[in-house]
Amino acid sequence: MKKIFIINAAQHFGHSGGRFNNTLASETVEFFRNRGAEVQLTNIADGYNLQEEVDKYVWADLVVYHTPIWWFQVPFGFKRYIDEVFTQGHQRGIYRSDGRKADNPQINYGTGGTLHGRKYMLTTSWNAPETAFTLPNEFFKQHSVDDGPLFGFHRMNAFTGMEPLKSFHFHDVEKNAQIDRDMARYRSHLQDVFGSATCELKAS
Repeated sequence: MKKIFIINAAQHFGHSGGRFNNTLASETVEFFRNRGAEVQLTNIADGYNLQEEVDKYVWADLVVYHTPIWWFQVPFGFKRYIDEVFTQGHQRGIYRSDGRKADNPQINYGTGGTLHGRKYMLTTSWNAPETAFTLPNEFFKQHSVDDGPLFGFHRMNAFTGMEPLKSFHFHDVEKNAQIDRDMARYRSHLQDVFGSATCELKAS
């Protein structure tokens, strides 16, 4: 993996200043550039050109998403980015159709993506502690981030043809923020997924 597209969905709104995800995006840029990769970064809050963003998806071997979670979903600025960019990408490299054929429209929905061969990795940051997802009788009923609140996000990427790498989720970042610890854990995650010497995926 030599071409890395990083999407930073940090957004200024209410009490959120976006600093955590800005730091995270910088950490990711440094990790891949230090390993000889080409890196493109989009900070959604800075604005974007729709076709240029489509071209980045088509160009990339790997897409890395960094997003906070607000009210159990991605922020409205990130959702708008996805809606606009993916719509622009219709028959321009992201997807050609929903995959169905007129002679049997009941099957093959979600198979019209054109980003096959590409991978993506999701990171999210939560006020909720990790135990809210893992303990019986806690808020998320023992559903993980990926299989619970972000299930639709992963199916969206599957619709394009991309395949997921292991996600990484930051918890309790408001009431119990520990940036140094979290960045160390995230660096370890990157090493585990991508290896230490090159940008090639480690053999599974």
